Amino acid sequence: MSERTEIRPEDNAEAPPDERVTLWLLTFGPAIWAVHFVLSYAAAAVWCAKVAGRTGPLADVRIVIGVLTLLALIGIAATGWRGWRMHSFGNATAPHDFDTPADRHRFLGFSTLLLSGLSFVATVFVALCVVFIRSCA
Repeated sequence: MSERTEIRPEDNAEAPPDERVTLWLLTFGPAIWAVHFVLSYAAAAVWCAKVAGRTGPLADVRIVIGVLTLLALIGIAATGWRGWRMHSFGNATAPHDFDTPADRHRFLGFSTLLLSGLSFVATVFVALCVVFIRSCA
């Protein structure tokens, strides 16, 4: 007779490094993307309306949007790295479906990582507008 081993939540009960579980980190990637989106389009709109005119070039504002994009991508990558560290905490494997503090910690880390990846791609797509469109018209 072979004995069947079952994984129980009590076996995976190591505590995460921080006691307070917060959802704020989960929102950082999309929030950085949203701020980048608004600032990029506002900068282009103000540039075209006040400086370059309707058919003028986007020359200098492209540099500004490039710097904004670089800063946003660094912030999103840092958030994703933090999510990865939360996800890879301990020695458990996915799925993180037990009702333990450690699995909740890992699940929030995985969700943060995925949202950061999506925000990274969305930020690149926002910046591609000024790569392909060279004038205000």
